[in-house]
Amino acid sequence: MSNINVNVKEVLATVSAQQIEALNPAAAEALEKLHKGTGAGADFLGWVNLPEETTEELVADIEATATRLRDMCDYVVAIGIGGSYLGAKAVIEALADSFSALRADDDRRCRVLFAGQNIGEDYLCELQDFLRDKKFGIIVISKSGTTTEPAIAFRLLKEQLETQIGKEEASKRIVAITDAKRGALRQLATEEGYKTFVIADNVGGRFSVLTPVGLLPIAVAGFSIRELLEGARTMQRATVEPTDANPSLLYATTRNALYRAGKKIEILVNYNPKLHFMAEWWKQLYGESEGKDHKGIFPASVDNSTDLHSMGQWIQDGERIIFETVLSVEKPRHEVAIPTDAANLDGLNYLAGKRVDEVNKMAELGTRIAHVDGGVPNIRITIPALEERYLGELIYFFEKGCGISGYILDVNPFNQPGVEDYKRNMFALLEKPGYEEETAKIKSRL
Repeated sequence: MSNINVNVKEVLATVSAQQIEALNPAAAEALEKLHKGTGAGADFLGWVNLPEETTEELVADIEATATRLRDMCDYVVAIGIGGSYLGAKAVIEALADSFSALRADDDRRCRVLFAGQNIGEDYLCELQDFLRDKKFGIIVISKSGTTTEPAIAFRLLKEQLETQIGKEEASKRIVAITDAKRGALRQLATEEGYKTFVIADNVGGRFSVLTPVGLLPIAVAGFSIRELLEGARTMQRATVEPTDANPSLLYATTRNALYRAGKKIEILVNYNPKLHFMAEWWKQLYGESEGKDHKGIFPASVDNSTDLHSMGQWIQDGERIIFETVLSVEKPRHEVAIPTDAANLDGLNYLAGKRVDEVNKMAELGTRIAHVDGGVPNIRITIPALEERYLGELIYFFEKGCGISGYILDVNPFNQPGVEDYKRNMFALLEKPGYEEETAKIKSRL
């Protein structure tokens, strides 16, 4: 049974229970396509049974590799972009002490940094400068080895690591996660003797967090990938049948009912700053999966209560084309009570003795009531705590919901044809060999 609760009561002023239930047959059909591989993009359904099919041998290998990197390195740079970056970043940020990077006595010792997720010259220069006197290693994640952003970062950091410690020693501190047989990175890894893990052909990048792509950086950061996978298995079992007890199905039908009612933007809202990158991962998952054929809900996010002081006005009184999905954490990791102050100049003594989380929960409740009253439907997703097991459930819940939702929308949730357009233009502008015709065409437009 799932530990995640999905509450849709606060959408019923916009769409009725009957309108949501009317999508159940389409959702059941979508679920069948996911399980039987009969829908569009069926070649990329390896994630569906991945939690149950992940072997003890693979988990032990990832853990052993993570331990080896942690023993050799104070820092490990995970190089990747999109799904090769966001999933690991989301889990690590959700679980880590917010100030662990500043703690000299942090018992996790080895910290995971990220590169290849941008082409920022200042970022890369500052990263290289930081690593110049550090013991560091590299996890490079790329199916082809030629994706521009991570390939640039890897070229720079590989050269730096080899310069600092020598080519032979550097090869022991580089792990490649790539294609089983093909591609530039696979060739290099074979030639240099890097430890490797495989990106399966049937798992797309944005669905890859529960593969070595996400699991190795998470393990290096010191967190339990066994618990993460166990949570995912729990949710896999909870989302098999097309019943009212299937949380992913309820989420998918509700958001599609809202979309058909004119709600074109979904805002994922959290009240815990540790979930910022979970929202970033979610935005890629749904945006890249559903935004096709001039259809799809636009995924956005806010971090509350911070963004109530910036975006709150628009959400409360702006155009009524939005709905919110509130991600709520029942129990924080720590307890902090608000003290009494004799002078009470800030007028907060009425809160004295209350926990900070109680204030936060009332901010969430008060905001949800205000937004619903203002015409913004709210779905509420509750998880017990920020722990590996529950994050594993949450990840699989969103993945399964995405597959169902995409098929209800009648798009292929597992391709991304639109992202190739910018690449062609960039290659043409950079005069990449083989793009001579495109270079001439695009330069004629400038």
